[in-house]
Amino acid sequence: MLVQAILLGLVAMLGNAEYLLGTSLLSRPIVMGTLTGIVLGDIPTGVALGATLELAFMGSFSIGASIPPEMISGTVLGTAFTITTGAGPETAITVGIPVASLVLIAKNIGMVFILPPFVHKADDYAAKGDMKGVARMHFLGGFFGVNLIIGLCVGCGYYAGGPAVNALLSVIPEWVNNGLQITMGLLPAIGFGLLLKMIMNKEVACFFILGFALSVYLGIPTTGIAIFGVIIAIVLTQLKSNKVQGELVQGGNDDDDDF
Repeated sequence: MLVQAILLGLVAMLGNAEYLLGTSLLSRPIVMGTLTGIVLGDIPTGVALGATLELAFMGSFSIGASIPPEMISGTVLGTAFTITTGAGPETAITVGIPVASLVLIAKNIGMVFILPPFVHKADDYAAKGDMKGVARMHFLGGFFGVNLIIGLCVGCGYYAGGPAVNALLSVIPEWVNNGLQITMGLLPAIGFGLLLKMIMNKEVACFFILGFALSVYLGIPTTGIAIFGVIIAIVLTQLKSNKVQGELVQGGNDDDDDF
């Protein structure tokens, strides 16, 4: 179990280090759940739970001063405890969301008390023109101020929390489990609602209605609707490009007429 706890901590640190490779989306639950399943030897369950938590955390993006729950730790621990206890998908959400909120507090503490000294040291290196020193402080500050904290929370939480979670699950009444299953069914709708709130406007609403109609009345699967959507997007982009080129050519002809 200690080896698994260490590996899960490393998985969480890998997810938090996604920005070393650009915005690679390593931190998303579908990826973290899959890697957790690999560590615990149950890849299908890991993928399924990652997809479930992906829907729950779909709207979790940092916008301005609004910081969402720490979904990496919530996904890894929620998936790990669900696999080890053999419980249903509702357990992943029951454990994952509170854990994500608690680890966010630890993450903020690290950013307030551990990260600033590295930032000030980076300012000193910048004043001296030492760009390697600045880069070194960024890496060290991110590692000790954020990444290591998340890894320790996940590793220690898994190592110490297995028996506690088993005991908790054994005393949960049946009506609570039924309620959690209903809640789990509602969370995907909430996730999609948050996503639509960010992207929905008058220009794209017709495409949402079109996709809904194709699914409900024609029975076209989601993959088929996605293919149609890509084709429509390509056609509209080409039409818009041709329109812009035509306006540029027309504008050039008008200039020639002036001479």
